[in-house]
Amino acid sequence: MGIAATPVHDRRASASLFSRLRTAGGQADPFPIYEELLSRGEVIPAPWGGSVVTSFDVCDQVLRSRDWLEPDKRWRERQGPGTRWNASSSQEMSNTLAALNPPDHKRVRRAAGTFDRSTIERISRTVSSTTDRLLDALSERLRDGEADFAVLVGEELPVATIGDWLGLPAADWPRLRQLTHDQVFTQELLPSASQLAASDAATAELRAYFMALVSDRRAHPGEDPVSRWIQTWDSLEADREKADEAVYFLVLFVLLAALETTAQLLTTMTLLLVECPERWDLVADHPDLVPGFVEETLRYDPPTHVISRVAAEDCVLSGMEIRKDEMVHLMVGAAHRDPARHSDPDRFDPLRKPAHLAFSGGIHYCLGAPLARLEAQILLRQLIRRLPRLTLVRRPSMAPRVAFRRLLNLDVALA
Repeated sequence: MGIAATPVHDRRASASLFSRLRTAGGQADPFPIYEELLSRGEVIPAPWGGSVVTSFDVCDQVLRSRDWLEPDKRWRERQGPGTRWNASSSQEMSNTLAALNPPDHKRVRRAAGTFDRSTIERISRTVSSTTDRLLDALSERLRDGEADFAVLVGEELPVATIGDWLGLPAADWPRLRQLTHDQVFTQELLPSASQLAASDAATAELRAYFMALVSDRRAHPGEDPVSRWIQTWDSLEADREKADEAVYFLVLFVLLAALETTAQLLTTMTLLLVECPERWDLVADHPDLVPGFVEETLRYDPPTHVISRVAAEDCVLSGMEIRKDEMVHLMVGAAHRDPARHSDPDRFDPLRKPAHLAFSGGIHYCLGAPLARLEAQILLRQLIRRLPRLTLVRRPSMAPRVAFRRLLNLDVALA
């Protein structure tokens, strides 16, 4: 697999490749398609406008540079009525941390705080006990034959972790998880009208839920993060209604970020573990490889395959002219298989030196990266310690997405 010396700058030339990405086969295994995209050049025109970036180094450059911006609220409004960017769910997301540019981004990120060492230590106890409980349920189901790891563990651990931390009632977790699955469509590469409608409805319900939560925590403050964010925003914003809305946007962002991508990381990691007996034996015999196994999962098949940015000014990116306000789509899933960055990139190797963009980069580096790594490492350690080797029963089905990967099932059995 190599990169063409002379890029093929023809929008029609890549249209068929992106059409294939949107098929069930393309979503199940997009990597041969990524190889073809890589062969066309580091930066190529996207069929629908804007550009697509496939090389690791150029993706990394864009993510780290202040010359590339998030498609924020003002940018979305400039796209005009009737576009996907003016859907109500898209407009709502434009107020969250992930879509903010400086100086707004710095202000909100400071208000959010970070998952510092003491917080991670407290959460790790919850993750460990929850993982034990979920693996008990998995073991019980395996006695009767096969079990769906995605349903029993992969989707349960993230919602239990973030739900407990935020102090959300456990009875609400299943509905919040489903709403998250629907809401993420507005952040897809090319969402359909029906997907946007589902996202709009989910976003409206999430807003109602979390605004009520903020109101309740204001009336009955506790030691939870939501109560602390209310105190922080009261010191930053004189208008109480605006302060409450700022807290809501922060809680919404944390929930969406913590559930969708972490669940996918956990399930993909386990798929890579059970589909190859040698991998299970390797990490079981060498538990010190657990962190490397997690990092290689994030490179090999990251939860997010596409990250979008817009140009702050006219520029030239790897020989391609980009106009101010034009969007570039960073094909992270392809960049992680770039042979210019990784030798033998299609081989899963937990001994490989970590280098990936799964948590983005620059000022938008993922706030919850320590939490995602914590959940994945604890789960993997307890899986190999508590259970005999598992085997894959059938290939999983994939959700109809390109940017945000999601395994709908992971059916396993005792080997």
